Amino acid sequence: MDFNFDEIINRKGTASIKWDAAPSEDVLPMWVVDMDFKTAPPIIEALQKRVSHGIFGYTQTPLEFYNAIIGWWEKQHHVILEKENIIATTGVIPALSASINALAKKGNKVIIQPPVYNHFYITLRNSGVGIVENNLIYNDGDYTFDFDDLERKASDTSVKLLIISNPHNPVGRVWKREELQKLGDICQEHGIVVISDEIHSDLVYEGFKHISFASLGHAYSAQSVTLSSPSKTFNLAGVQVGYLFTGNKELRNKIQKQLASQEMELLSPFAIEALIAAYHSGQQWLDALKLYLYDNYLYLKTFVEKHMPQLNVTPLQATYLVWLDCSSVSKPVSALASELLQDHKLWVNPGTMYGDEGQNFLRINIACPRPILEEGLGKLLRAFD
Repeated sequence: MDFNFDEIINRKGTASIKWDAAPSEDVLPMWVVDMDFKTAPPIIEALQKRVSHGIFGYTQTPLEFYNAIIGWWEKQHHVILEKENIIATTGVIPALSASINALAKKGNKVIIQPPVYNHFYITLRNSGVGIVENNLIYNDGDYTFDFDDLERKASDTSVKLLIISNPHNPVGRVWKREELQKLGDICQEHGIVVISDEIHSDLVYEGFKHISFASLGHAYSAQSVTLSSPSKTFNLAGVQVGYLFTGNKELRNKIQKQLASQEMELLSPFAIEALIAAYHSGQQWLDALKLYLYDNYLYLKTFVEKHMPQLNVTPLQATYLVWLDCSSVSKPVSALASELLQDHKLWVNPGTMYGDEGQNFLRINIACPRPILEEGLGKLLRAFD
């Protein structure tokens, strides 16, 4: 089946945060993490069928929902799950919030690894716990863990959790098995539970392989919680569906209790239908999507190397987020991003959103039809002329 990812769909007037929150009509948004493509046809068909029923009452989460997750993770990532391992949620951020509030209390600390997804900071601050930064090491376009620093910071007995972005947003890194094992060993030594955000796990490109933290072995699975969703993979952020899983019954019960206390247990019927259709019938669309996204990355990389050699494109192993190194530019990226928005009508994210370690970077969303990417790169080029 052919999928037309070149089709330009007008999203304005749909209350799209990406498009309708722009400060002016002529702004091109390449910031927030959703795609400008229609989702997979089987998902659209499943939702249309559910809408045609005409009744949208309270909905229990059926066994088929859990079986779809189990089948997907076994096929995609060689992770064997059972229904009782899984908790359905309205998204990864609600799952993250519930996990933090269930497993840490005020006065405790949580390790994160900047530059990292800005909602880690937001959710931790909202939870009232301390934030400990174990910065990634950046060297010649590559990011690695700083294990020496992690060992020092993990020895603080008030540290109870470590949140890992796996694959990493915003730097696009796919962590290797030995890296995750070493991180996990340090956390086990100090009694720290790992929360692994794996929402981008299906968007890994050829030559790289996603290693789920839960797949490292029983000891790692028992001291971790994995968060995921089809939302990034299938462009379903507005449907609000996600889940978490853990092999540790005690952790699972605490998180389930926290979700109940927040009255966040019921999914919408559309969330349920979308996930089942995505995981049962979305593979062919996803395979085509990844080829298109990687071609977009190569197009951007070639364009930047040819026309803006003062910038460096960080190698993209996963996600559809390009991490652009602007360290040779003489102005702060916050000012650069503001100039791009105000003067050139291009909306991208300044790296400082993801911690101080992102101070020399811009994040650009390339999940769009090629003509939109070309327009965005033209705006970027004019800013550097």
